[in-house]
Amino acid sequence: MPELHTVLAFLAASALITVAPGPDNLMVLSQSLSRGRNAGIGLAVGCALGCLTHTLWATLGVSAVVASSPTLFTVLKLAGSAYLLWLGIGALGSRGPRLADGIRQHPPEPWGRYLRRGFVANAINPKVALFFLAFMPQFVDPSTGAASLQMIVLGTVFVLQTIVIFGLFALLAARVGALLSRRPGVGRWLDRITGLVFIGLAARLALESRH
Repeated sequence: MPELHTVLAFLAASALITVAPGPDNLMVLSQSLSRGRNAGIGLAVGCALGCLTHTLWATLGVSAVVASSPTLFTVLKLAGSAYLLWLGIGALGSRGPRLADGIRQHPPEPWGRYLRRGFVANAINPKVALFFLAFMPQFVDPSTGAASLQMIVLGTVFVLQTIVIFGLFALLAARVGALLSRRPGVGRWLDRITGLVFIGLAARLALESRH
């Protein structure tokens, strides 16, 4: 098991990374604004669980294979970009929320659908895989002979703090979105903004290099 001071240092570094602007928190914020609290929290939890897969990839050496294979990196990158593009086009085609008594009412969607979206978007992003491959070993002591266990513990810490921080982002953005959507036409524009965010993230991922 990693020592307490190592876990605390890892937690502090992870929190700073999670708060910094990036694809995942932009997705959580934009989706929460346009679709509400449940959608945002579902996406937040999905993105966090996607980080757990990257922990396993780094532990098992899969991330190292991705780092050394330009072809595999490109395939994963394009798959992730296509998925984000599909989400963006779907948001652009939305008619916006219905309003009843001034309250936003989207057609109901299962909470798990947003969780899956966040999970897939994160799990197939090769840049996240490479980040975990470079970041996590800095907090692992291989001399203990339990490096894999340390990686799993630290990965779990990363997931939990991500759920907390992204969950707070989702709650705040959903509150702002609920206030904005009471104005006629604003809800539809929130969906348009969400679509543009997803499309922008798709383009950014498509143009990413391994370095």
